[in-house]
Amino acid sequence: MPAATPPNLAGSGMIAGQEILDAELDAALRALIGVDGGGAATLDSVSEVGGGSISRALVVRSGQRRWFVKLNDARLAAMFAAEADGLAALAACPAVRVPRVCGHGVSGRHAWLVLEHLALAPLRGHAASAAAGQALAAMHRIPGSHFGWPRDNFIGSSPQENAAQPTWPLFFARQRLLPQLEMAKRHRQPARLIASGERLAESLPALLTAHRPLPSLLHGDLWSGNAALDDAGRLALFDPAVYWGDRETDLAMSELFGGFPDSFHAAYREAWPLADGFAQRKLLYQLYHVLNHLNLFGGGYLHQAERMVGRLLAEIGG
Repeated sequence: MPAATPPNLAGSGMIAGQEILDAELDAALRALIGVDGGGAATLDSVSEVGGGSISRALVVRSGQRRWFVKLNDARLAAMFAAEADGLAALAACPAVRVPRVCGHGVSGRHAWLVLEHLALAPLRGHAASAAAGQALAAMHRIPGSHFGWPRDNFIGSSPQENAAQPTWPLFFARQRLLPQLEMAKRHRQPARLIASGERLAESLPALLTAHRPLPSLLHGDLWSGNAALDDAGRLALFDPAVYWGDRETDLAMSELFGGFPDSFHAAYREAWPLADGFAQRKLLYQLYHVLNHLNLFGGGYLHQAERMVGRLLAEIGG
C-alpha cells in the first residue's frame, strides 16, 4: 500500500517548524525527542517530505540527530499504534533493518509516530538485491503458532482483521477477501463483483486444496516503496501490516507493482524454493491488495479486480 516515501528518497524543501507544527504537537515532539536524545531538545528544523498517500511525513532535526515523523488525524491513532507493533515484530529478525520506534501518541488534532531516521538507498545492484532476497527468506522463517496476529492492524488506512482461523484457506477467505468485499459493498461497487468475489471466497478450500503453508512472519504490504537498503547495504523494511501467514503473499505483493530486481526474487527462491502452483496463488494474493486499492482510491481498480476474480473462478470451474 503506497505510504510515505523514505525521507532521503523524496524531495523536500525546508519549512520553518512553526509553519508545520501547532503548539501542542510542537511540545509533544520536543518532549519525546528530548527523552530519546538524552536531554533537552530544540527543534532546529522541520522538513515536510512528499510521496505519501495516507499520512504526512516530516523530518525533524535537533543538533546532529534526525527523526522521521508521521502525522495523521487523531482519530487514526490506532493505525500508528499498530504500525509500531509491526515494526517491533520485524525487528526480531536480525537479517533486516527496521526503524526504531521512538514513540507514538495524540496531541490535539494530530496522531503521530516518531521513528529513527534511517539513511536509505533504493534497492539496486545485483549483489545487494540478492542479499535482500535472502534476508526476506530469513524473516519468513520466523514461525507463528497460527494464521493471524494477536491484534488487528491496517493495510494502508483500511482495517485488517487478524483473528485466528484453523486453516489458511479459511483465514484468507474470512480475514482478507470477505472484509474487502464488504467494504466494496458499502462503497456501492457493482453487485456482480461482490457476488463473484464471495463465490471465490467460498471456493478457496478447493483452490488451495494441495497447498499447506506454514505460518510465517510477514511484512504484509511488501511493495517496493516499503523496502530499501540501509547505509550498510542491508534490507530495510517499514510501513508493515504484519501477520503470520503464507510467505507467498509477501512475494505476490512484491510483484504486483514491480520495483524489485530480478536478482532479489532469484535469491529468495534459491534460499527457499516455492511450491508448485505459485502463479495461480499469486493472482489470488494480489487480488486482496487490488480490492484494497479499489476501496481506498476508487473505480480505477474495478476492472482489474473483476478480471482477477473471473480468472480465479475459471480455474476451479466456477
